[in-house]
Amino acid sequence: MDLDRYLTLHRHEWERLRSLTKSVSSSPKSVTRDEQDEFVALHHRVSAQLSYVRSFYDDPGLVTELNGLVAGSNSVLYRRTSSSRSALRRFFSISFPAAVWHIRRAIGVSALALFIPWIVVAVWLGTSDEALNLAIDEETQRALVERDFENYYSSAAAEEFAVRVLVNNIRVSFLAYALGVTFGVGTLYILAFNGFNVGASHGVFIAAGAQGTFFGLIAPHGLLELSAVVIAGGAGLSMGWALVRPGDRTRAKAFGEEGKRSIAVIIGLVLAFVVAGLIEGFITPGLPLWPRIAVGASVWAAFVVYLVVFGRRAELDGFTGLISETEERAAANVT
Repeated sequence: MDLDRYLTLHRHEWERLRSLTKSVSSSPKSVTRDEQDEFVALHHRVSAQLSYVRSFYDDPGLVTELNGLVAGSNSVLYRRTSSSRSALRRFFSISFPAAVWHIRRAIGVSALALFIPWIVVAVWLGTSDEALNLAIDEETQRALVERDFENYYSSAAAEEFAVRVLVNNIRVSFLAYALGVTFGVGTLYILAFNGFNVGASHGVFIAAGAQGTFFGLIAPHGLLELSAVVIAGGAGLSMGWALVRPGDRTRAKAFGEEGKRSIAVIIGLVLAFVVAGLIEGFITPGLPLWPRIAVGASVWAAFVVYLVVFGRRAELDGFTGLISETEERAAANVT
């Protein structure tokens, strides 16, 4: 087909796309649903025509014209996607809870990897004086129960302490996530290691008959904090499992897909760690026992309900936690 005939055949489509781009850009609410669909279809059609013209016609002027037209319609089409407020809303209402819900089985394994060592070590040291004295000397035990464990929460100004806790929690969770590349073995190690450490401290308090003190200090922030660590571990394990059992996908594709989903999980968990750090820095050392436990339990319950309700809803709508899913859906429903 010669160039003049090609221009005659498609010029009206280009003019129509230019007109719709202007309308959608200047007054999106005045554009009808049919015009929205036409706008999206024309954008994709002219994009394909641009590729065709580049390949078969040596006309720099036409290429420049179509390139500008496609760039303009692309900017308008993905405007909602690039809106930071809309993108943030979609992330926390769809992508993050959908990603967490999608890997819920891996999160269950992650929880077992953390809490089984914790419980085993706590019960063992808490009920066996010989094992406890072998693991931790008596002076350290007394110091931990009488002052060190509680003093830890007031060892710095609340603001400084909250930041310190936030950084440490993010570090542990990032390790649990990143070590998924070791087929999940590194993730399991990090979770078990932290379970052993917390279990050892717990065992000291069990032996001293001071479990109330232990839970009174750890529960306000720990419910949310440990849940977030477990979820991060689940993200790492989901990547590791993708390497072990990629299913009908190639191993690289499976790992890449789970990696993208896991990134959404880790980004979303940052907010949970911020809240946990604030509770640990301001609530744990500043309120009496039952009020601080009530605060921590309420925040944790709200977090769990949010993930379950929004996660299940997103799954029913066809989302699996990949950020690209929500962006493509938003673009297809541009208003």
